[in-house]
Amino acid sequence: MGRILAIDYGDRHLGLALSDPLKITAQPFGTYILKASEQENSQFFSKLVKEKNIEEIVLGLPIRMDGTEGSRAELTRKFASWLEAVTGKPIVLWDERLTTKEALKRLDSFKGDFRQKKEREDEQAAVIILETYLEKKRYEAGDAEKNS
Repeated sequence: MGRILAIDYGDRHLGLALSDPLKITAQPFGTYILKASEQENSQFFSKLVKEKNIEEIVLGLPIRMDGTEGSRAELTRKFASWLEAVTGKPIVLWDERLTTKEALKRLDSFKGDFRQKKEREDEQAAVIILETYLEKKRYEAGDAEKNS
């Protein structure tokens, strides 16, 4: 069984989270700092997809509170197209409103320095994106069972 990779996309820092093979839980998987070389980034994601048997990628889409999209969403969509071309895996764009706020709340008692906290924040945001996505998939699967 394949896994799902979730990404909290930032200018340079990407928070990563992975589902378990049964797609029930989301675990933090660290952060990745985008390199200047597109080839290095391609190699990283290609290798990750292969090694972790990833069959789907969920990418947080920064939507404003009023539901509109801005320049960050445009950059995220561009990254999604690139990532799909590099990995050959389907990319799901997922509304990430309030994930950073929730991640900060989860890290309230974290006692690291600013850099460590920022890394954990990105990683936790990816976990939250994946948790909400997995929850929706379970809900939809339950609805499908009820209606059949």
